[in-house]
Amino acid sequence: MKVIFLKDLKKQGRKGEIKEVKDGYAENFLIKNGYAEKLTENSYSRFQKEQAELKEQDSENRKKAEEVKKQLEKIQLSFKVKTGSLDKVFGSVSAKQIKDELEKHDIIIDKKQVELKDGIDTLGYHLVKIELYKGIEGVVKVKLEK
Repeated sequence: MKVIFLKDLKKQGRKGEIKEVKDGYAENFLIKNGYAEKLTENSYSRFQKEQAELKEQDSENRKKAEEVKKQLEKIQLSFKVKTGSLDKVFGSVSAKQIKDELEKHDIIIDKKQVELKDGIDTLGYHLVKIELYKGIEGVVKVKLEK
């Protein structure tokens, strides 16, 4: 029996995938638990419609990410930090602080999108990568000053 997977199921199928499975497995597990539905003309046409909508939404999200990427290239974030002797920075600038500063420039992102392993803890200019969408990264300049 051919089925369309409605949800990801480890080692069996991914959402949107069409696979041939045994009848008993399909009826007693996949369909019963909502992981898949039987492939019919109606379900296949609905599946194609959903795929088209997903592609359209994906292209829109990519366009928005490209626009945000261009905005990020024009922005330089400045942070005033306290320093000790020999210009040693107390603390560091975190991903959350960068996210909050970007919101002041009308760029809304999640702090998880900021690719920063540890905080920035040296004076000067730093380039910080921000994952905007799958395969699209923006770079913002961050300046730490006394």
